[in-house]
This record gives sequence, structure tokens and C-alpha cells, in this order.
Amino acid sequence: MFTGIVAHVGTVRSARTTPSGARLEIELGPLAAGLGEGDSVAVSGACLTAVDIRGQAAGFDVVAETLKRTTLGRLSAGARVNLERALRLDGRLDGHLVQGHVDAQAELVRISGREKGQWVMEFSAATELTRAMVPKGSVALDGVSLTLTQAQDGRFAVSIIPATLERTTLGSLQPGQAVNVETDMIGKYVLRYLESLSARGGGGGLTLEKLRQAGFE
Repeated sequence: MFTGIVAHVGTVRSARTTPSGARLEIELGPLAAGLGEGDSVAVSGACLTAVDIRGQAAGFDVVAETLKRTTLGRLSAGARVNLERALRLDGRLDGHLVQGHVDAQAELVRISGREKGQWVMEFSAATELTRAMVPKGSVALDGVSLTLTQAQDGRFAVSIIPATLERTTLGSLQPGQAVNVETDMIGKYVLRYLESLSARGGGGGLTLEKLRQAGFE
């Protein structure tokens, strides 16, 4: 489990294909201190397991499903990635509960407000993804915990403060590029439950349509 608060921006030392997917070697910087084989690290939002630690670098095996669902398959030597160690149970939850299980990718469409220092990033994504989003709700983009300012079918937007732009890879993101998206865990469970009610003919109970009619878009 993670919080979506990026602790360090690391650099990919190497990326090579393997029979089961890919092997990434990443420079972890201060996050390597105390890291053991088998420990979890969120790499641009995807939970990976450290399998080979050498100094401040570690190797990570990435399976085919993760390569398909995330942007990790496009990484090459020199690429920068957001990093976070797994959450300690006695630590602060400054972001929100993030599993490191990427749902899908979204594409950056537009950036506005740069001249005012209030960056708003608008993304396009599959409707199945945006259905689990609500304005003022939480979302993790490339492992960064953010608050949604807009959410509608196929589109969503987030506002990003200068400190986040400086401390993560989001500051170098350009229109047309993709990010890894993990929607809020609680929202996904609620959506799944409501869909199961509807599939069973929930009758007079709570439904997605009733929530929309009440203003919960």
C-alpha cells in the first residue's frame, strides 16, 4: 500500500526484455537505504518488487500484463520515474490509499493556467475509467496523489501546485503523452457493488441512475 506522495524521482539505468516481460534497473537514490529484496516500490504508480539491489540501484521484473496496462514498457535508459516506498502502518497518510495497481492509461490533452502558476491538466481516458471518478475525489497519476477538479465521460482534469511539478515527473509532461492512472480504491468498490445490484435487478434500492438523478455525476 502507498500514499501517492512521491519520495524521490529516480532514473532508469537500463531496460531490457525478458522471456516473462522486462527487467528494469532503476537508480533509487536515498530510497535504497534499508531496501531489501522482496520489498515493494511504486514506480510511476505501478507496484514492483525489488529483486536485485546493488548500492543505490535495484532491479525490478515487470510482467507482460503490467507492461500492457502501464507506460513502463516504453521506458528506456535515462527516463525519470516517480518513486515511493511502501507505506508503514505507523506513518502518516498524507495523500490517499494507493494500491499501486494501475487501472489504465490516460493521455494528456491540454495544460492551462501556466502563466498564473495554477496548472490545470486535462486528460482523455476510457469511459470505463472515468466512471469511477468524481469531482473533488482522489486519483493517482504516475503515482502522484491528486484531487480531481473535473470528471465526466472520457475526460477528467486535475490542478497541480508548483511544488508537485518540481518534485515529480509531471512537470515535464507534454500533451499527447500518457500517464498511469489508478482511481480511488473506495470508489471502485462502491461502483462494483452498485453494478452488481443493477445486474441482479435491485428493484427499489440504490442504483447508478438514482445517484445521477440526485446530482452525483
